[in-house]
Amino acid sequence: MAQLHELDAMAQAAAVRAREVSPVELVEHHLDRAERYGEGLGVFLTVTADAARAQAKEAEQQVRDADPGQLPPLFGVPTAIKDLNPTAGVRTTFGSRAYADFTPAGDGHAVALLRAAGTISIGKTNTPEFGLSAYTDNDLAGPARSPWDTTRTAGGSSGGAAAAVAAEIVPFAHGSDGGGSLRIPASCCGIVGFKPARGRISNGPLGSDVTGMPVQGPLSRTVRDAAAMLDAMAVPQPGDPYWAPPLPDGESFLAHAGREPGRLRIGIYTDPGIEGLDVDPEALEAHRAAAALLASLGHEVEEIANPFGDSLRKPFMGVWAGQSLQMKVGDEDQLRPLTRWWREAGRGLSAEQYNDALYGLQTAARRGVQKMAAYDAVLAPTLAVLPHATGWFEEEGPAEAARRQMGYSCFTAAYNATGQPAASLPLHWTADGVPVGVMLAGRPAGEAQLLSLCAQIEAARPWADRRPPLNP
Repeated sequence: MAQLHELDAMAQAAAVRAREVSPVELVEHHLDRAERYGEGLGVFLTVTADAARAQAKEAEQQVRDADPGQLPPLFGVPTAIKDLNPTAGVRTTFGSRAYADFTPAGDGHAVALLRAAGTISIGKTNTPEFGLSAYTDNDLAGPARSPWDTTRTAGGSSGGAAAAVAAEIVPFAHGSDGGGSLRIPASCCGIVGFKPARGRISNGPLGSDVTGMPVQGPLSRTVRDAAAMLDAMAVPQPGDPYWAPPLPDGESFLAHAGREPGRLRIGIYTDPGIEGLDVDPEALEAHRAAAALLASLGHEVEEIANPFGDSLRKPFMGVWAGQSLQMKVGDEDQLRPLTRWWREAGRGLSAEQYNDALYGLQTAARRGVQKMAAYDAVLAPTLAVLPHATGWFEEEGPAEAARRQMGYSCFTAAYNATGQPAASLPLHWTADGVPVGVMLAGRPAGEAQLLSLCAQIEAARPWADRRPPLNP
């Protein structure tokens, strides 16, 4: 029998319902892995061992008392919550010294929904300060590292969550994505990162939706786990400014992950849309192989121009600068240089300039969606570059750190602007074992079809049995 951490979340939940393993055993097993690997990989800002054990004991009693068929699909499975999301009674730092001792009184909606689904969080995962960068590093826990090569970044801003899943510290984890922050670390760590459509998962009660770009979603080793986690979180909440159209009654994203997608028309492109930015040959090879696989599965594959060109970069930078001011800080000296750089840029914008940036972003996004209207999905590299060494970004100051991240977000950020669902899939590794993801974006609010396509790809070329070379 496989070891417990080798099972995906759905298999762990099935073992709980069959009473082959208890939630207590699962939590203890994964807490042990957190102790062995978490610090070295920079996974956690806070480990909630006592709370996880207490919740596991309650879950174990529920398993004894309940009809197994009545338990939620993910009941009893360990997970972890990104530290940008409030968790009641648990230190929530947002990756910042300025919030090192902050303990919220209430949960974010997604956190509460995951708990209601029976999942058990074992901690809060590492994130860059306020989630502002495409790599994960801060003054509280240091850098998150890829389990495949610990000299390299795990990506960001959900880097701790992605490293936790890749190292099998948890089978799946909660993350968020404002410009690629699920898909970037998924590519760096060789796992699945699924960005849902705008309005699919509530950012409430405190999350800001002014730009419409940030969303929350799953990181997992398998597509079916991502779909099941999406089902758990995709519950509209009163007051949400965006609502994605719900699935028909009786339907689920998990069910769609078990269906064939049919023959689809798929556009493919590799142009990053930024002059002077070259796509790494390994990323091009990953994309070429993925396109060939799609064609072999019967899909119509057609090369297209980048639907956005360079139209998003300037307005995105302006919106990102303004968005950096959402967190209130008493002492700016507590912030990292890159955070201060973004906030200074944001304060330098007039109301007219910020409005122009929002307008420019939305206009470019609309035009891009129109150009893709004939396609069921589009395929692009996830990243233009391979993951860099953890200290590389900040070697020459914050302005250069911001510029160097272009290779990480040039493909991903467009789909935060459009609000389309998008996924990074781990279909390629370099000769020296570095994972390289490819990205598929679906139609607006089209997660169901996109999950079917991703599951078909996974079945044709499985990746879940590939494991990083962790030291015992």
